[in-house]
Amino acid sequence: MQKQFNEKRLKRERIKRRIRKKIQGTPERPRLVVFRSIRAISAQLVDDVSRKTLVTVTSLSKSLKEEITKAKGKTGAAEVVGRIIAEEARKKNIETVVFDRNGYLYHGRIKAVAEGARKAGLKF
Repeated sequence: MQKQFNEKRLKRERIKRRIRKKIQGTPERPRLVVFRSIRAISAQLVDDVSRKTLVTVTSLSKSLKEEITKAKGKTGAAEVVGRIIAEEARKKNIETVVFDRNGYLYHGRIKAVAEGARKAGLKF
C-alpha cells in the first residue's frame, strides 16, 4: 500500500515540475495554484517574480465555514473557494491569472475551483 502511494505521489511531482517549467506568475498575471487534500482544498495567487503569495483561500477557514456547509459536498466547497479567491483577486485589481493545477487532473474539485473563479469574473 505504501509503495503504491509513493508511486502516485512521485508521478504527481513529475507532472508538477513539467507544468512549472511552462508557466510563471507575474505581478500583472499571477499564478493561481490549487492544492487538494482528502479533507480540504486551497487556492493561492502567487507572484513568482517577487516570490510572494498575494492571496490565499482555503476551505478550512473559519470565515467561509457557513458558505461551505451550505455547499453540496467537497466539489461545492471547491467552487466556493474558487469564487472567493476571484473576489479577493478583484479587490487587488487582478483580473487575469495563469492556472496551475499543481499536477492534479483537471477534473472534479480542481475543475470546480477553476469554474468558480471564472464565474466570479477571473480570466485565465
